[in-house]
Amino acid sequence: LCLGTTRNNFEGKKVIHLEYEAYTSMAEAEIKKICRDVRQKWPSVKHIAVHHRLGVVPITEASVIIAVSSPHRAESLEAVMYCINTLKASVPIWKKEIYEDEYSWKENKECFWANSEK
Repeated sequence: LCLGTTRNNFEGKKVIHLEYEAYTSMAEAEIKKICRDVRQKWPSVKHIAVHHRLGVVPITEASVIIAVSSPHRAESLEAVMYCINTLKASVPIWKKEIYEDEYSWKENKECFWANSEK
């Protein structure tokens, strides 16, 4: 199980809340692809659940949850790590951090498109 919660600070700035936006149809397709990849890489996996919130997410609340079940925990743990890393790298979800007096759009450093224009 992987549960990503909203932090209350970033580089010394107080975070009020986060806002997430997505290219929904593409995000859903990418998440389904991640699940198919998990089933190929770890055939013993029984169940997979992946959910990422959109819109406003208050601090301390979960923005992403991933759960994987299998007969042995090693496969589940590896699969969960693969899911979160691949989700951050390939699923078109954007995060806006709202601070006390400003905001900032963030991209995951894992995103394949993050370094393409630099």
